[in-house]
Amino acid sequence: MTNKLTRDRIVDKADQLFYEQGFEHTSFAQIAEALGISRGNFYYHFKTKDEILDAVISHRLVRTNSMLDNWELEGDTPIDRIRSFINILVVNQAKIKRYGCPVGTLCTELAKLGHPAISHANELFMLFRAWLRRQFEQLGRSGDADELAMHLLAFSQGVATLSSAFQDEKFIHNEVNRLDYWLASYTNTTNNQSEVL
Repeated sequence: MTNKLTRDRIVDKADQLFYEQGFEHTSFAQIAEALGISRGNFYYHFKTKDEILDAVISHRLVRTNSMLDNWELEGDTPIDRIRSFINILVVNQAKIKRYGCPVGTLCTELAKLGHPAISHANELFMLFRAWLRRQFEQLGRSGDADELAMHLLAFSQGVATLSSAFQDEKFIHNEVNRLDYWLASYTNTTNNQSEVL
């Protein structure tokens, strides 16, 4: 197995375990054991847990950028593209119910720890914020595009948190339908503010 492949496997497994168990509660030993590799092989690629965290966040940023690029290609209109963002709550509902949002949980944990990587992790939210802002700008909402992007991010984080707390699949679907209704109001609005959720 090549060094790059081993390193990529470590990052993938660490990403999964940080999401499922939390960064603080995941050890080198757990990652190495889950992959079936020696501690020496592990330490060849990463000397500290913070190095792994940095690699995991960078990996998530690449994946998120790729997902947003795909939504740009697949969506004919800004409404279609924003709906792709909303629908990740349904697409990933099993994991969200069990572990919460991967971005939100990581940022919250790092903030609680006062970890210096929080600013790097927050770049994940900034990617979504900038992308959503662009979509609202294309809907003709330049004046409040960033506010709407933040509103949608906040609402989706609330849905992820509560669905995990209450383990309620119906709640996710109801709230996604509500978000779709809110978003659809933009196609019927010319220059008036749409109703806030």
